[in-house]
Amino acid sequence: MSLLITDSETADRVLAEADALTDFVVNAQLMLDPATPEAVRREAEPRMLALLPTLQALGVFDLFAIRDPALAALVRDELQASRP
Repeated sequence: MSLLITDSETADRVLAEADALTDFVVNAQLMLDPATPEAVRREAEPRMLALLPTLQALGVFDLFAIRDPALAALVRDELQASRP
């Protein structure tokens, strides 16, 4: 796989995928921070879960492990539920 981006469509896709990973991490951190208000946590969860198909397609979960047991279980259960 080449890291050289040669066209704008590929560049847009790469940026969208990078944004998905960043958004996932930000929302996961909000969910794990005990200082996060419950209302914010409830908003972060569906945003985070909506990113799972993109991250799975990128192979993120083949490369990285989620260390928080509750978050790992949530992600694992959601990925299993979305399998055909």
